[in-house]
Parts: sequence; structure tokens; C-alpha cells
Amino acid sequence: MREGEQLMAKKEPKTDLWVAGQLKDCGIRFDAQGSDVKEIDEALKTASKRGTGRVGYPEYTAVIGDFVIVIEDKASIDRQIKMTDSGILDTSVKAVMDYAVNGAYFYAKHIAQHTPFKKVFAIGVSGDEKHHVITPVWVDDREGYKMLPDIESFISFSKQNIGEYYTRYVLNEATDVEKTTEQILKDAAQLHEYLRTYGTLKDQDKPLVVAGILLALDEIEYKGFAIDLLTGDQVEGSRDGDKLMNAIRTRLTRSNVGPDVKKDILLSEFSILQNSFRLNEVNETLGKTPLKYYTEFLYEHVFRNIKYQKTSEDFIGRFYGEFMRYSGGDGQTLGIILTPRHICELMCELTDVKMDDKVLDPTCGTGGFLISAMHRMLTMADTDTQRRHIKKEQLYGIELQNNMFAVAATNMILRGDGNSNLECCDFLKKNPAQVQLKGATVGLMNPPYSQGSKADPTQYELSFVEHLLDSLTVGARAAVIVPQSSMTGKSKAEQVFKVSIMKHHTLEGVITCNTDTFYGVGTNPVIAVFTAHEPHDPEHVAKFIDFRDDGYEVRAHVGLVEGDSAKDKKQHLLDVWFGRTEAASKFCVESTVKPEDEWLHSFYYFNDEIPTDADFEKAIGDYLTFEFSMVMQNREYLFEEGSDNAKA
Repeated sequence: MREGEQLMAKKEPKTDLWVAGQLKDCGIRFDAQGSDVKEIDEALKTASKRGTGRVGYPEYTAVIGDFVIVIEDKASIDRQIKMTDSGILDTSVKAVMDYAVNGAYFYAKHIAQHTPFKKVFAIGVSGDEKHHVITPVWVDDREGYKMLPDIESFISFSKQNIGEYYTRYVLNEATDVEKTTEQILKDAAQLHEYLRTYGTLKDQDKPLVVAGILLALDEIEYKGFAIDLLTGDQVEGSRDGDKLMNAIRTRLTRSNVGPDVKKDILLSEFSILQNSFRLNEVNETLGKTPLKYYTEFLYEHVFRNIKYQKTSEDFIGRFYGEFMRYSGGDGQTLGIILTPRHICELMCELTDVKMDDKVLDPTCGTGGFLISAMHRMLTMADTDTQRRHIKKEQLYGIELQNNMFAVAATNMILRGDGNSNLECCDFLKKNPAQVQLKGATVGLMNPPYSQGSKADPTQYELSFVEHLLDSLTVGARAAVIVPQSSMTGKSKAEQVFKVSIMKHHTLEGVITCNTDTFYGVGTNPVIAVFTAHEPHDPEHVAKFIDFRDDGYEVRAHVGLVEGDSAKDKKQHLLDVWFGRTEAASKFCVESTVKPEDEWLHSFYYFNDEIPTDADFEKAIGDYLTFEFSMVMQNREYLFEEGSDNAKA
């Protein structure tokens, strides 16, 4: 039996070892120089690259479900791929022998033609850990192939992702994630139109109506509510809004929401359901009250997704964001920029949230970070006791604005409680020592943006960052997403915050994000990661990463969506962040840090990429072309020894 770790002696041992490590990191079981699968191993016995019909083995093969991947690697990037003059893969013996992609394609085609496996990817790899190229090719058994975009890691070929990768790249069809995103946007657009047309609601009331109805729907499970009860009765106390509020009140009691002041805040925010005459009168067009119409829509399109899908998607938060986008609401003027789901998940990964962590988000908005952290921790739990403890004891959130607090509480209740540790208060006015008693080992935050000024420096983003770090336990990890400008110390007050932060805490690194992360807002964000209550050692090396090309892209009428390479690029980021692989300085610079530095990749960047033979040849070619052009213009004096670039 051949094991992937037992590498045979080859010309590219360093590249082989690096590729093997990458495969193992992605959870891909592989074989070196052959295959444990009988059909593949038999086929390779006649797969000589020289066409002799004798044995020929690629560097690695792996079988993942119905798929086979075949990998060939070369030490030099110049040996990545060879195309013919007509722009197709060169299949000559020399090209197959000398180039990674060509060799991988040769073996993959042989496997597709001589085994029952018909879903085969050829992957050519060249270079080393720091500078490399990885090119996948889809291969069929009829001499056909499809070149696919270069990748940074093999994560797309893991058991969890290869089906989605095949759907997106080979079949060119929308994945389940893309369909879900499109459906959410479609539902949000429809619901916004219904709320506007039939309810004449203010912008800030729309998400509250949605959240309140979802809470009432959660009582269906306990026989405390039924949609059929909404009959349009106009008797005081029996209107549709009264029935919804009764269900909400019961649901809050069932969730042990307390103290009473917290419960009162929530009920006050949801009172729009009772107090709006328009919502409670029967609409002639609908033949029912708008409240019943909304309730039916939400039950069908949203409630069941939240209740029965194990997902970290913040559905209500997405609706909130869409409502603000459609209506031009006041979210931005209040500094409210809701964090996209993929950023919430990334920050949980950067801080390596574990099952026994306690997570604090002191500006929790609609609860996106808490939902992502809870989802991640629940996937690690083995018992119901562990899951209950995570929901009840390990998630803490603070939100200043009542309406956002109500949405966050609803989000957590609908996911099986998790709401008992949410507070509606001003985080900056809380004593950090008191907050620290909660024992939070991870802090996640997206603070209000652009609220600080000389008159009130406490509202600067760095003020929130320092307050968060002071509120965590010793050695806790924290990740914050803030505007890029806050890392430069553009004002004296912010410079003071930077000095104070480094005096008491350690900066682990800063990641420059996609400029469209908060699409439509115009903020260029970065993610800063810290270790709390460990003073920054002057010799400590931090990582500064340029992750602007994260694979997410803006699509017309949709907004920011996951692009083809997003998973792959995130995996590369995490591999670099956790030291599993190196990267060129154009992606990551490791450096000591001073408070007066600009904590950005662009500040520390230097070019460490060694030119390839092709780069050298191009430079020489460009020079000779320039020289020939000058000579043809009778300006050969420019190249005479000792010339001062002027005619004598």
C-alpha cells in the first residue's frame, strides 16, 4: 500500500513536500506515485509519458467521492505550462515530460479513458511555498479539457467543497450558496415593497415588524400562536397586532428574558404591531390585514430557514441591510455598517474561536458576530449539554440602540436562546473591569464609524478598540474591523490611542480588506487582530496582509457576492496567518511595529519576488527593441560610452 507521506526520490523534493503538506492541511487523502484504488493503479501501469505503454506515475493522485485529482509538480515556475502556437495544451512527449500542467493532463486523460472514473481534474503545480502557481484543468475522456483559473490552495478540492467547485466551474451553474443569496435579496425586495405599500412604515420600524412577527411565529411550536388566529378582528385586545404581541410576550417569558427592564425594552420596540392602525385594518386589495400578509410571507420565506437550517446566515440582519439600501435609511449617518456574513466567519477563524471560548461583541448590531461564533462553536460540540451551555453562557452582546438590540435579541432567541447575555446600554460607559468579569476570551467588533472628533475623541474607532481589549481576559484574542484610516493615527487623539493600545496589548497583525466589503458605503476596511493584556514587545513580529483581492465581487442588481475563487483565497489567507505556509511580500509582510507606524501592509511592503528567466528575457527584449528604435531614429549616440544623453 502506498501512503501519501512516503515520497519517492524525485527531482523536486521541496516542491513535492510542500504540495503534500498543502493536501494534508486541506484534509485530502492522497497517494504518491500511484494509487490505492485498483482501477487507477492498473491504468497507470501503461501510462508512460514517453508513450511506450509502460508504467507511469504522477506525483499524487486522490479520489474524493466521484472525483479524481491528478497532480504533477515542477520546481521552477518556468515549467508550469506549455501551449502550442495555436493556443492549446502541448501534448508532445517533451512538453508532457517537462511541464507540470501538461504532465498532469496526460495522466488525467489516461485515467479518464481507462477507468470508470470520468470526473477528473488535472492540477499542475510549480514553484515553492513562497512563490508558486497552481493551475487546475478539467479533463474528459474524449481528448477534451477546460482550463480553470489558477488557485492558491487545494481547499476547493476538499470533500466539503469539490462538488460546489465542479458545479460552479465545470457546469457553470449557480451553487446553493448563490441561489440562497439571490433568494434572500429577492425576498427582501418583495418584503420591503409590501411593508412600504401596505404598512407605510418608517425605515427604522420595518426590521422591528419583521423581528416581532418572527418571534410570534416561534410560539407555533408551543401551540401559543397560529397564523389562522389573525382574522382582522377590530375589537380592542383582539386585533391581529394584539395577538402577535401576546405571542411575543409569551415567547420572551418562555426564553427567560430578564431583567424586566430588558423585557420592557423589547416589548416597547415591538409595540408598533399594536399601535399602527394601518397594519391592523383589513386591506381591500389583500383581503386581510397587512400584519397577516406579512406573517404568512415571513413564515414561508424566512422563519423556516432560520429555525430549521443550521446556518450562520444572519437573515434578519440581511433584511435590515437591504431595507436600508432600498429606502436610503439613516444607517450610515448613525455610523451603522452591518458586517457581511463572510467577514463575521473570517474573523471567527482568525481568532480561532473554540468550543469553550466566551465571545463578546460590545457593538453587536443585529448579532451577526454572535451568530457566526455560536454556529462555529456548536459545530464543535458533541453533546446537548455542551450546546446548551454555549447558547446560555458563552455569548455576550452589547448594543446601544433599542431597535438594533431588539433585532439582535430576536436573532438569538430564534436560534435557541442565547439572548440572556445581551444588554442594551452604552459600552463606552461601562467599566472595563466590570465587563472583564464576564470572562470573555474572544472579542469581535465592528464599531460605529466616523463618529469621533476633536470635541469627542471617545467616539473614535480606536477608542472602542482599546475599551474592548481592556474588557477581555488576559491572553484573550480580539479581531475588529475598522476603517483603514484609523490605522494611520491621523489625529493626535488617535495617535494617543495607538500608544496606549501597544502599551497594554499586542498587535498581531492587520489585514487590508476588499474595498467593496461594505459595498455602497465607501469605507475601505481593515481587520486588526490583537492579544489582550499582553504588552506589545518591541521585537514582536506582526503580519500585515493585503487581502483586497478576496474573491468577492460586485454584481449588478445584487451587490457583493462570493466569486469563484473566494474559498481558495480565504484558505490561503488562513494558511499564511497561522504560519502554515509562506507568502510573497506583495501579499504578506512580517515586521516589528511601532505606535507611530501606519499599521497597514502598504506601509511595510517591499518587493521580494525574484525575477524569472522569462522576466529577464522580456526585460532584455524590451531594451533591445528600444535600442533598435533609437538607432533607426539616428539617436545611437544615446548608447555611446560616456554619453550624457545630449549631442556633442
